[in-house]
Amino acid sequence: MAHNPWTRQELILALNLYLKLPFGQLHSRNQEIIRLAGIIGRTPGAVAMRLTNFASVDPYHQKRGVKGLTGGKKQVQPIWDEFINNKEELLFESEKILAKMENSSIESKYEPILSETEHLTGKTRVREIKTRVNQHVFRQMVMVNYSGRCAISGIDIQELLMAGHIIPWSENKKERLNPANGICLSALYDKAFDKGFIGLNRNYEIMLSGELRKKQEKDYYERFFKPFSGKKINLPEKYYPGKEFLEYHRDIVFRG
Repeated sequence: MAHNPWTRQELILALNLYLKLPFGQLHSRNQEIIRLAGIIGRTPGAVAMRLTNFASVDPYHQKRGVKGLTGGKKQVQPIWDEFINNKEELLFESEKILAKMENSSIESKYEPILSETEHLTGKTRVREIKTRVNQHVFRQMVMVNYSGRCAISGIDIQELLMAGHIIPWSENKKERLNPANGICLSALYDKAFDKGFIGLNRNYEIMLSGELRKKQEKDYYERFFKPFSGKKINLPEKYYPGKEFLEYHRDIVFRG
């Protein structure tokens, strides 16, 4: 069976997993890879090779010189391009396929995050389910990218971490699911970033707004903000915050 050509569905599921795994874990011993291999009836080695193919067409890894088998690259490039051009549709499609192959449905699998959608109907319901599922997947991508740690404080308690957007979700549909438009922050710093009290310069160094600096007599300023002023964030595994996204944040959100 391993010699059968990969179907579009299988390639989409491989991309889904690629986006959720650190680069150093794209090997056949990884439990997530073994699990996907079982679902689609392929060997863990074959799945790991496909994930490496995706790494070879990912611009981040291309800059690092990651090579992939030429034939495999040709198979995955159209799926990667589709993801880049329409992340919302492809991510949601991948989650629907995965749920179905797990003998479930998207509604059952994601029941905990779909509360209060039961009363919705038609296109409104579909849109809300898609939004919540995609936001969940975005969180997974951002968490992996930052090794499950706050980029400022280093806190690694999952329940205290947020996958925030640099350009807000509502402001840029094309980039709302781009991991380079995400940053992992604990709740305090996520809110401070979201409201423009802190920002990042071109070198990923933390800036404190003039409005925040007015509070320097306060104990909380000394404890929670001053120590990080001018410090570089804990940089992510692969997708660094997009320079154009940070520029938008400095121009539109940051309080100067």
